[in-house]
Amino acid sequence: MVALLMTASIGVAAQGPPGGRGAQPPRTPRAAAPVDFTGYWVSVVTEDWRWRMVTPARGDFAAVPLNAAARKIGQAWDPAKDEAEGNQCKAYGAAGIMRVPGRLHITWQDDQTLKLEFDAGTQTRVLRFGAAPVSAAPTWQGDSSAAWEFAGGVQTDRNGIPAATPAGRGARPRPDAPKGGSLRVTTTNFLPGFLRKNGVPYSGTAKIEEYFDRVTYPNGDTFLLVRTVVDDPVYLQLPFVTSTNFKLERDGSKWHPTTCAIDPPVVRP
Repeated sequence: MVALLMTASIGVAAQGPPGGRGAQPPRTPRAAAPVDFTGYWVSVVTEDWRWRMVTPARGDFAAVPLNAAARKIGQAWDPAKDEAEGNQCKAYGAAGIMRVPGRLHITWQDDQTLKLEFDAGTQTRVLRFGAAPVSAAPTWQGDSSAAWEFAGGVQTDRNGIPAATPAGRGARPRPDAPKGGSLRVTTTNFLPGFLRKNGVPYSGTAKIEEYFDRVTYPNGDTFLLVRTVVDDPVYLQLPFVTSTNFKLERDGSKWHPTTCAIDPPVVRP
């Protein structure tokens, strides 16, 4: 018995304390990235053309599940008033910027942070892995918290880094298991804005979740797919879900930043 206890003690000592000499440092979100989202991307508008490429007429709310309060606000939209009050960026906020046609430049700001720059409206979003620090005041793009996701419900730590072992066969799915996308982003603390340029509103208390994926097709074209879910009990009867596509470009030679602008609505004959 004494011999067995001594052998066990020697084995434990040989292993060393957790995090001791020889232990691997924790991976950063950048090192753990399962997908490379960096590069220059351009919008591919293959759907919702009439609501994205031009400013729809006042009162054109088709396909957006607005409630009565939102419709009243949309019907009263006054572009000249927004212009005078310096609210040209209302359609370029956190819930609407991905739908504005243009180019997107994605880089790593540091090992914990992805930076998304838009030439449309010259907007910048910062996606921080783990809990995003809260800004002193709401901004157009708000505070975004990011986490890597994998099929099968892989556990992630507080920094959004996947654990070493996924949930095994037969394990119950977690309530926060991936809903589609390699990267999940949750945004809060943003200013109220427009889902579309014609005054379709979203409130500053809406919940915005996004799911990012990268796909390469047999012909070699690479696309960034972004599914956005805006859940706004203030103005929406149901969550507003959109899927936005961007195509990878060779370089930034076509990058052309422009300021936020209020384009005149299309007037129906």
